[in-house]
Order: sequence, then C-alpha cells, then structure tokens
Amino acid sequence: MKMINNRIASNKGEFPLAPITSEWMEEVLSHPNLVGKLMADHGSPINLHHIGSFEKNIKTYNALFKKSGIDGKVYFARKANKSKALVRSALKMGIGIDTASQKELEQAVLLGGAPDNIVLTAAVKTPLMVQFAITNQIPIIIDNRDELDYVECISRKLKRKAPIGLRISGFIHQGRKLYSRFGFDIENDSGFLKERFSGPSNFEGLELKGLHFHLDGYSIPERTTVVFQCLELIEYFAERGRKLDFLDIGGGILMNYLRSGSQWENFQKALQRAVAGESDPITFGNIGLGFRKSDNGNGLAGRLGTYPYYNEIHGATFLERILESRNSNNESISEILMGTGIQLRIEPGRSLLDQVGITIARVVHRKRDSRNDWLIGLEMNMSQLRSSSADYLVDPFVIYHNPPESHDGIELYFTGAYCLEQDVILKRKLTFPGLPQIGDFVVFINTGGYMMHFYETEAHLFDLSANLVISGNAPYTMADIVPDDSILSGTMHKGDD
Repeated sequence: MKMINNRIASNKGEFPLAPITSEWMEEVLSHPNLVGKLMADHGSPINLHHIGSFEKNIKTYNALFKKSGIDGKVYFARKANKSKALVRSALKMGIGIDTASQKELEQAVLLGGAPDNIVLTAAVKTPLMVQFAITNQIPIIIDNRDELDYVECISRKLKRKAPIGLRISGFIHQGRKLYSRFGFDIENDSGFLKERFSGPSNFEGLELKGLHFHLDGYSIPERTTVVFQCLELIEYFAERGRKLDFLDIGGGILMNYLRSGSQWENFQKALQRAVAGESDPITFGNIGLGFRKSDNGNGLAGRLGTYPYYNEIHGATFLERILESRNSNNESISEILMGTGIQLRIEPGRSLLDQVGITIARVVHRKRDSRNDWLIGLEMNMSQLRSSSADYLVDPFVIYHNPPESHDGIELYFTGAYCLEQDVILKRKLTFPGLPQIGDFVVFINTGGYMMHFYETEAHLFDLSANLVISGNAPYTMADIVPDDSILSGTMHKGDD
C-alpha cells in the first residue's frame, strides 16, 4: 500500500510484514477526519466490516463449485465473527450458516435462516439447543454416542424426526492417525455406526443426512485422504439402502494476509536468531512465539505458534487442489461427487472474511519502560485482537493527527488496558517515522476472521468493541457506516438492502 499522505504510516522496521489492503481500507485510511468522527460517536476500539468484500468471497467459492461441476454449498462459520450483517448478507447470497451456540442458532433463524441453510455444529449441545434445532428442523452434527442418545430422546418427546449428520474423526493418513477430540473414531466407532444406520435405523427419531469432519491444521494431502475415507463410508451406506445427502468437510481453508513471501521468511529467521541470543530481540521481552532455546542450550526447540500468515495457495485455489486430487483408481474427488450426487459442504470462517474487516484504536498515552522501550498505550485490550495464534503477525498503520516532526524512526510496542503485564497488543517491535501522539489512531488490517471477537471479554467491566458496517460506495460518509445491531431494528443504510 502506498503512503496516502504524510499523516499515515506503516511499519518501517527491519522486518516488516506488509498486509494486503483493499480499496475500501485505503479509502478509510485516507480520511482521518471520518475515523475521528466514528471514534467520537462509538468509542475505541471500533471494528469496521465491509459487506461487499464478504459477498465477493462468497461468489469466488460459488464460481469454483460451478467450474468443478459439483453440487457445492458454503456455510459461513459464524463463530469467526459476531456481525449480524454478515449473517444477513450470507443468507441473501444463498449460502448457509454454521452455528456453534444457542445464540448463533437463534440469530440465524431470526435473520431469515431456514432448515436448508443452517447447520448446528456446537461442541456442547444443550437440551434447549437441541430442542430448538429439532423444532425448526435444523440439521444437527452429532459428535458422540451420548449426543445420539439424547437427541434421539428429545426427538421422541417432540414427536419429530431430527435431521442429523455424523462427525467423523480418527482418520489414517500415511500410516499416522490424525487426532481430534471431536467426532466418532472411524476405526473404533465405524462398526457401531454401520450397524445402527445401515438399513432401517435403530434410532427411529433420527434421520441421517450426511457426514461431517473438521481437521486441525491446513494440510491439503490430509484433507484429501480424509475425503476419500468419508466417501468410502458414504458408499457403504448407499449399498445398504441408506443414501446420504452431503459430505461436510468443515473449514480450515488457508487465506493469505501478506504481500511478500520473502518478508514472511525473513521475519521467521530473524525471530529464531533473536530467541537463540544471536541478535537483538525483535519481540517484547524476546518472546519466541513458540520458539525457545533448547534445554541443553544448543540451538532452538519448538516451532512458530502462529497462523501461517503468508500462503501462495489459499481460498478457492486451496479447495480446488482438494477437488482435483485423485485416488488409486485415478478418480478425482469432484468426479466421485458428481457420480454419487453427494453435496459437498464447506464451513469457512477466516477465508470468507478475507479483506472484510479492520480494527481501529485510539492512542491514550506514551511511556518508556524499565528496558527503555517505548510503550504506546491504546484504548483497547488484548482480547479485542486475539485468536488462538501466538501473535497477529500483520503490520498495522498509524494515522497521525499531525505529521511527525521527526522521521528518524521510533521503535515501539502497542499495549492495552488490562492490568496485566502480558497485555501487549502485538508482540513484535515496530518502527514508525514518529512517536504517535495522544489521540492518534492505530489501524489493524484484515481482522474480520477470528481476531475481533473470538476471545473478546468484558474483564474490568470494559465495554465490548463497537461493530460497524460499511454500505454504499466510496467516498464514505457517516451515513454509510452504521452500527451492526441496527439491522435488527431495520435502520440499515438503504443501499445495503
């Protein structure tokens, strides 16, 4: 991204990780006065969501399904982002919603979802949740035998069939068992499942509609192996008179955050040198982000504990590689799916939210700590930019109210509002042309997927971040940016309908 004016700066340090930015992001960055008005109205931090980018990602997946000639359907993994506008947009675009809680389920129905475009995949399914799903005929993905029993029990009490899918795990890939704490083990439980669901079901209240899996990690070969094993199980049921409707392969589709693969490699090498003591620290307190000195003091142990932020193969291309994979009979996955009429379902969260969101926070203080490092205090906390990753390795931007007086380069860290030593918003040492001033803004790029809300808390009784939705076309005005909750009151901008 080009420097729009001398009030906007990105990381100028030795090991930058420059993000990919959309036109809408650059448009927001280029209008500091608009950002200031949003902060004045909604407080800090704010999350901005761009619905047009979300819909573009949906179209990309749908285009792949059409190109591949298969019956495919996208289900948006709602847990990745709390925006109600995204749910409404997903349903308008004809895709489904993957729900993982009672509130997610209820909101999906409230916003127009129906049995053919909602699925319940919650890790823990309460009786109330199951009852709601069965009443609304929403498919339930069953994880274990206890769930089978009590979903069956509730369906009998309601005197309504419960549409279900079976979550399968424990697959074998290259002689190694793929671990997951979720689902029925394909080796240990397949006999039980085959017995209960071949021919007339022993579960009279359950209607088996398909199979489901979700793998940890991002391996295309592993997913390919697992798809073939699931298709074999689907064929087993079909030969015994129970034709299933779908195979849901979950999410975990890689996306790409960064412009440069070389920057990504250079950063990792520099981090390892720093943790090994071969160079100055490039993270707060020389945090290794998964790397550490080995126990014997020679070399490093561990591995990078963050998301792989740079990926050549990502999004629809990642999925296409899976569909093109072939078995020992030289049949591709897409060919098998076309032959069986099975619908392939995916549940992307992060990749559907690529370029959809940014998070903006206000600078409230500057100080030097006892190590003489500059700490820039932001009006936000670490839970508002956090996922399961050890750090968010994407460069932010600073919007200065006034151009920096000096351009020598200031090394600094961003810190948050929790009374915890660990509340460092980004662990990397960053370099900007001048010291941010009180009231300046820091913009975190591409935070829509899992970063905004996944671990957000109200500790210290802090308010949750404000979620805003951009509609209309650039240049944006205040009328084009509205609170996400307004979609429930019918006050969304008319251009978004």
